[in-house]
Amino acid sequence: MRLVIAAVGRLKAGPERELCARYLDRAGKGGRALGLSGPDVIEISESAARRPEDRMSEEGGGLIGALPEAGAVIALDPRGREMSSEELAAEIAALRDRGVRALSFLIGGADGLSDAARGRADRLLAFGRATFPHQLVRVMMAEQVYRVTTILAGHPYHKA
Repeated sequence: MRLVIAAVGRLKAGPERELCARYLDRAGKGGRALGLSGPDVIEISESAARRPEDRMSEEGGGLIGALPEAGAVIALDPRGREMSSEELAAEIAALRDRGVRALSFLIGGADGLSDAARGRADRLLAFGRATFPHQLVRVMMAEQVYRVTTILAGHPYHKA
């Protein structure tokens, strides 16, 4: 199953980008033996619209348009369900075992996700009730994807 992180905005050179790349590289190496490919990152340009609703709409359309044709979608949204890393790993394994070809994680821009992007998702996932910068959410998502690979492989990293 192909893993995709579709996010609004580009990570600029710096510690966030380096950390994200490190987790994605580790997840890619560990995921191959588990039937997981990627994770691939798709970056959508931030909208220049003036109104937040218009920005979310444009960015949401870009995210939806970039998704693989067939596959499941999990959108990162504060209204979503909080899941433990073990629960996320079990959900990803179940999708893979059912033959789902791709799983995409959507990360909105500074204003969040549009209703259309949330509506395209099979699940809304929250990293808690706090608000995080969308660049940091991308690093957190990359780390969780790596952690999922370690859980599925029975590696002790996930106990850290």
